[in-house]
Amino acid sequence: MRMLIVDAFTARPFAGNPAGVCLLADAADPAWMQRVAAEMKHSETAFVRPVDDPGADFELRWFTPNTEVALCGHATMGTAHALYETGIVEAGAPIRFRTLKSGVLTVIRDGDGGLSMDFPSCPPEPIDVPDGLAEALGVPVSAAGRNVQNDVLTEVGDEAAVRGLAPDTAALRRIDARGVIVTAAADPGREHDFTSRFFAARLLHGDGEDPVTGSAHCALAPYWAERLGRDAMTGYQASERGGYVRVALRGDRVILSGRAVTVLDGTLTA
Repeated sequence: MRMLIVDAFTARPFAGNPAGVCLLADAADPAWMQRVAAEMKHSETAFVRPVDDPGADFELRWFTPNTEVALCGHATMGTAHALYETGIVEAGAPIRFRTLKSGVLTVIRDGDGGLSMDFPSCPPEPIDVPDGLAEALGVPVSAAGRNVQNDVLTEVGDEAAVRGLAPDTAALRRIDARGVIVTAAADPGREHDFTSRFFAARLLHGDGEDPVTGSAHCALAPYWAERLGRDAMTGYQASERGGYVRVALRGDRVILSGRAVTVLDGTLTA
Protein backbone atom coordinates (compact mmCIF):
# COMPACT_ATOMS: atom_id res chain seq x y z
CA MET A 1 0.00 0.00 0.00
CA ARG A 2 1.03 3.58 -0.55
CA MET A 3 2.65 5.41 2.35
CA LEU A 4 3.87 8.99 2.64
CA ILE A 5 5.82 11.05 5.13
CA VAL A 6 4.47 14.59 5.37
CA ASP A 7 5.90 17.52 7.32
CA ALA A 8 2.95 19.47 8.75
CA PHE A 9 2.67 23.08 9.92
CA THR A 10 5.50 24.13 7.64
CA ALA A 11 6.05 25.12 4.02
CA ARG A 12 9.57 23.66 3.80
CA PRO A 13 10.90 20.11 4.17
CA PHE A 14 12.56 18.94 7.40
CA ALA A 15 10.69 21.45 9.56
CA GLY A 16 7.31 21.33 11.28
CA ASN A 17 6.14 17.92 12.49
CA PRO A 18 6.60 14.76 10.39
CA ALA A 19 3.82 12.18 10.22
CA GLY A 20 3.54 8.87 8.47
CA VAL A 21 0.38 8.52 6.38
CA CYS A 22 -0.73 5.04 5.32
CA LEU A 23 -3.39 5.00 2.59
CA LEU A 24 -5.52 1.91 3.24
CA ALA A 25 -8.12 0.41 0.91
CA ASP A 26 -9.93 -1.46 3.71
CA ALA A 27 -9.98 -1.81 7.50
CA ALA A 28 -6.73 -3.03 9.04
CA ASP A 29 -5.86 -4.89 12.23
CA PRO A 30 -5.06 -2.37 15.02
CA ALA A 31 -2.17 -4.54 16.22
CA TRP A 32 -0.64 -4.32 12.74
CA MET A 33 -1.15 -0.54 12.67
CA GLN A 34 0.63 -0.30 16.00
CA ARG A 35 3.59 -2.29 14.65
CA VAL A 36 3.81 -0.01 11.61
CA ALA A 37 3.78 3.07 13.84
CA ALA A 38 6.52 1.58 16.00
CA GLU A 39 8.56 0.90 12.86
CA MET A 40 8.06 4.47 11.55
CA LYS A 41 9.05 6.03 14.90
CA HIS A 42 7.30 9.32 14.16
CA SER A 43 5.33 10.93 16.96
CA GLU A 44 2.21 9.79 15.08
CA THR A 45 1.45 7.64 12.07
CA ALA A 46 -2.01 8.03 10.53
CA PHE A 47 -4.07 5.30 8.88
CA VAL A 48 -6.87 6.40 6.58
CA ARG A 49 -9.43 4.47 4.54
CA PRO A 50 -12.56 5.40 2.59
CA VAL A 51 -15.88 4.62 4.29
CA ASP A 52 -19.48 4.31 3.11
CA ASP A 53 -20.92 6.80 5.56
CA PRO A 54 -23.29 9.72 4.82
CA GLY A 55 -21.56 11.76 7.54
CA ALA A 56 -17.93 11.15 6.59
CA ASP A 57 -15.64 10.35 3.66
CA PHE A 58 -12.80 8.53 5.41
CA GLU A 59 -12.00 6.80 8.69
CA LEU A 60 -8.86 8.14 10.37
CA ARG A 61 -6.84 6.63 13.22
CA TRP A 62 -3.56 7.80 14.76
CA PHE A 63 -0.85 5.77 16.52
CA THR A 64 2.29 6.83 18.36
CA PRO A 65 5.10 4.25 18.52
CA ASN A 66 3.50 3.06 21.77
CA THR A 67 -0.27 3.53 21.62
CA GLU A 68 -3.33 4.74 19.74
CA VAL A 69 -4.36 8.33 20.51
CA ALA A 70 -7.74 10.07 20.51
CA LEU A 71 -6.74 13.24 18.63
CA CYS A 72 -3.77 14.36 16.55
CA GLY A 73 -3.56 17.60 14.62
CA HIS A 74 -0.39 17.34 12.57
CA ALA A 75 -1.12 13.81 11.36
CA THR A 76 -4.63 14.91 10.35
CA MET A 77 -3.13 17.76 8.38
CA GLY A 78 -0.57 15.38 6.88
CA THR A 79 -3.32 12.94 5.88
CA ALA A 80 -5.43 15.63 4.22
CA HIS A 81 -2.35 16.91 2.38
CA ALA A 82 -1.60 13.36 1.17
CA LEU A 83 -5.17 12.83 -0.07
CA TYR A 84 -5.12 16.10 -2.00
CA GLU A 85 -1.59 15.64 -3.37
CA THR A 86 -2.23 12.09 -4.61
CA GLY A 87 -5.46 13.14 -6.31
CA ILE A 88 -7.65 10.88 -4.18
CA VAL A 89 -9.59 14.02 -3.20
CA GLU A 90 -10.12 16.96 -5.56
CA ALA A 91 -8.43 20.18 -4.47
CA GLY A 92 -11.62 22.14 -3.83
CA ALA A 93 -13.50 19.45 -1.93
CA PRO A 94 -13.68 19.28 1.88
CA ILE A 95 -12.58 16.07 3.61
CA ARG A 96 -14.62 14.66 6.48
CA PHE A 97 -12.71 12.25 8.71
CA ARG A 98 -14.60 9.89 11.01
CA THR A 99 -12.59 9.26 14.18
CA LEU A 100 -13.09 6.89 17.09
CA LYS A 101 -13.12 9.44 19.92
CA SER A 102 -13.08 12.95 18.43
CA GLY A 103 -16.14 12.88 16.19
CA VAL A 104 -16.00 14.06 12.59
CA LEU A 105 -13.08 16.34 11.71
CA THR A 106 -13.32 18.42 8.54
CA VAL A 107 -10.35 19.74 6.56
CA ILE A 108 -10.47 22.16 3.63
CA ARG A 109 -7.74 23.32 1.26
CA ASP A 110 -7.64 26.92 0.09
CA GLY A 111 -6.49 28.19 -3.28
CA ASP A 112 -2.83 28.67 -2.30
CA GLY A 113 -2.50 25.17 -0.78
CA GLY A 114 -3.04 26.06 2.88
CA LEU A 115 -5.06 23.65 5.01
CA SER A 116 -7.65 24.46 7.69
CA MET A 117 -8.92 21.87 10.17
CA ASP A 118 -12.09 22.07 12.26
CA PHE A 119 -11.26 20.57 15.68
CA PRO A 120 -12.97 20.51 19.08
CA SER A 121 -11.92 23.19 21.55
CA CYS A 122 -10.34 21.66 24.67
CA PRO A 123 -9.94 24.52 27.16
CA PRO A 124 -7.93 23.81 30.31
CA GLU A 125 -9.60 24.11 33.69
CA PRO A 126 -7.42 25.77 36.35
CA ILE A 127 -5.63 23.40 38.74
CA ASP A 128 -2.92 23.64 41.34
CA VAL A 129 0.51 23.21 39.81
CA PRO A 130 1.19 19.44 40.04
CA ASP A 131 3.84 18.42 42.52
CA GLY A 132 7.23 18.15 40.86
CA LEU A 133 6.22 19.84 37.59
CA ALA A 134 8.22 23.05 38.01
CA GLU A 135 11.24 21.00 39.09
CA ALA A 136 10.85 18.71 36.07
CA LEU A 137 10.68 21.68 33.71
CA GLY A 138 13.47 23.57 35.47
CA VAL A 139 11.56 26.89 35.45
CA PRO A 140 8.96 28.55 37.70
CA VAL A 141 5.33 27.93 36.66
CA SER A 142 2.86 30.79 37.13
CA ALA A 143 -0.38 28.94 36.27
CA ALA A 144 -1.59 25.48 35.35
CA GLY A 145 -4.71 23.85 33.89
CA ARG A 146 -5.88 20.44 32.74
CA ASN A 147 -8.21 19.64 29.83
CA VAL A 148 -10.28 16.66 28.66
CA GLN A 149 -7.30 15.24 26.78
CA ASN A 150 -5.48 15.07 30.13
CA ASP A 151 -2.95 17.60 28.89
CA VAL A 152 -1.54 19.88 31.58
CA LEU A 153 -1.03 23.43 30.30
CA THR A 154 1.51 25.54 32.18
CA GLU A 155 2.33 29.20 31.70
CA VAL A 156 5.88 30.37 32.38
CA GLY A 157 7.46 33.80 32.61
CA ASP A 158 8.34 34.68 29.03
CA GLU A 159 9.16 33.38 25.56
CA ALA A 160 12.85 32.98 26.41
CA ALA A 161 11.91 30.57 29.20
CA VAL A 162 9.89 28.46 26.76
CA ARG A 163 12.64 28.40 24.13
CA GLY A 164 15.32 27.56 26.70
CA LEU A 165 13.56 24.60 28.31
CA ALA A 166 15.65 21.49 28.92
CA PRO A 167 13.28 19.40 31.06
CA ASP A 168 14.04 16.27 33.03
CA THR A 169 12.28 13.64 30.88
CA ALA A 170 12.22 10.99 33.60
CA ALA A 171 10.62 13.45 36.02
CA LEU A 172 8.03 14.47 33.41
CA ARG A 173 6.99 10.82 33.08
CA ARG A 174 5.90 10.94 36.71
CA ILE A 175 3.41 13.76 36.01
CA ASP A 176 -0.17 12.51 35.61
CA ALA A 177 -0.76 13.79 32.06
CA ARG A 178 -0.90 12.71 28.44
CA GLY A 179 1.39 15.64 27.79
CA VAL A 180 2.64 18.91 29.24
CA ILE A 181 2.11 22.13 27.30
CA VAL A 182 4.46 24.96 28.25
CA THR A 183 3.50 28.40 26.97
CA ALA A 184 4.12 32.13 27.26
CA ALA A 185 3.06 35.28 25.46
CA ALA A 186 5.22 36.17 22.46
CA ASP A 187 7.94 38.76 22.80
CA PRO A 188 7.00 42.19 21.39
CA GLY A 189 7.47 42.50 17.64
CA ARG A 190 7.12 38.80 16.87
CA GLU A 191 4.88 37.62 14.01
CA HIS A 192 3.15 35.24 16.43
CA ASP A 193 1.03 35.94 19.51
CA PHE A 194 2.13 33.14 21.82
CA THR A 195 4.77 30.45 21.89
CA SER A 196 4.70 26.90 23.23
CA ARG A 197 6.40 23.54 23.49
CA PHE A 198 4.81 20.14 24.10
CA PHE A 199 6.28 17.19 25.96
CA ALA A 200 4.63 13.74 25.95
CA ALA A 201 7.25 11.83 27.91
CA ARG A 202 4.94 8.85 28.53
CA LEU A 203 4.05 8.42 24.85
CA LEU A 204 7.09 9.39 22.79
CA HIS A 205 10.62 8.02 22.61
CA GLY A 206 13.75 10.01 23.42
CA ASP A 207 13.21 13.35 25.10
CA GLY A 208 9.44 13.10 24.62
CA GLU A 209 9.12 16.41 22.78
CA ASP A 210 6.61 16.68 19.93
CA PRO A 211 7.80 19.22 17.33
CA VAL A 212 4.48 20.92 16.44
CA THR A 213 1.27 19.75 18.10
CA GLY A 214 -2.12 20.56 16.62
CA SER A 215 -4.09 19.01 19.47
CA ALA A 216 -2.21 21.14 22.02
CA HIS A 217 -3.46 24.22 20.18
CA CYS A 218 -7.02 23.08 20.93
CA ALA A 219 -6.13 24.06 24.51
CA LEU A 220 -3.84 26.98 23.67
CA ALA A 221 -6.44 28.73 21.48
CA PRO A 222 -9.12 29.16 24.17
CA TYR A 223 -6.49 29.87 26.83
CA TRP A 224 -4.87 32.73 24.91
CA ALA A 225 -8.17 33.99 23.48
CA GLU A 226 -9.25 34.74 27.02
CA ARG A 227 -5.88 36.23 27.98
CA LEU A 228 -5.42 38.36 24.84
CA GLY A 229 -9.07 39.24 24.19
CA ARG A 230 -9.30 38.04 20.60
CA ASP A 231 -10.35 34.88 18.79
CA ALA A 232 -7.83 34.73 15.90
CA MET A 233 -4.13 34.33 16.71
CA THR A 234 -0.91 32.71 15.53
CA GLY A 235 1.05 30.32 17.71
CA TYR A 236 4.68 29.33 17.27
CA GLN A 237 5.83 25.98 18.66
CA ALA A 238 9.48 26.52 19.47
CA SER A 239 10.90 23.02 19.12
CA GLU A 240 14.13 22.40 17.23
CA ARG A 241 12.12 21.93 14.00
CA GLY A 242 9.57 24.65 14.81
CA GLY A 243 6.28 25.50 13.18
CA TYR A 244 3.44 28.00 13.02
CA VAL A 245 -0.20 27.21 13.79
CA ARG A 246 -2.88 29.79 13.03
CA VAL A 247 -5.89 29.38 15.33
CA ALA A 248 -9.42 30.78 15.23
CA LEU A 249 -11.84 30.09 18.07
CA ARG A 250 -15.41 29.40 16.90
CA GLY A 251 -17.53 28.64 19.96
CA ASP A 252 -16.68 25.11 21.03
CA ARG A 253 -14.54 24.52 17.92
CA VAL A 254 -11.05 25.65 16.90
CA ILE A 255 -9.91 26.15 13.31
CA LEU A 256 -6.25 25.16 13.02
CA SER A 257 -4.52 26.32 9.85
CA GLY A 258 -1.12 25.83 8.27
CA ARG A 259 0.76 24.27 5.41
CA ALA A 260 2.32 20.87 4.75
CA VAL A 261 4.89 19.33 2.41
CA THR A 262 5.54 15.74 1.27
CA VAL A 263 9.08 14.50 1.90
CA LEU A 264 8.66 10.81 1.00
CA ASP A 265 6.18 8.87 -1.14
CA GLY A 266 6.63 5.11 -1.34
CA THR A 267 5.20 1.63 -0.91
CA LEU A 268 4.75 -0.25 2.34
CA THR A 269 5.45 -3.94 1.67
CA ALA A 270 4.98 -5.54 5.10
